[in-house]
Amino acid sequence: MTKIGNRAIRRVLYMAALSALRSNAVIRAFADRLLERGKHRMEVIVASMRKLLVLVFGVLKSGRRFDPQRA
Repeated sequence: MTKIGNRAIRRVLYMAALSALRSNAVIRAFADRLLERGKHRMEVIVASMRKLLVLVFGVLKSGRRFDPQRA
């Protein structure tokens, strides 16, 4: 993780990613794939943060509810 960007947003995304890694099947499956490829734990968390941002942006832009089948 870099120190570029909004610190508060990074902090919120970090905690959201940790929560999603435990409870969201889509993010957990994504993280498992990365871990199988040999990525480090922090790399997986940061990638999960970005994945959450992409999912949130898609939900906001489309106006539809989150569908795990499409994610």
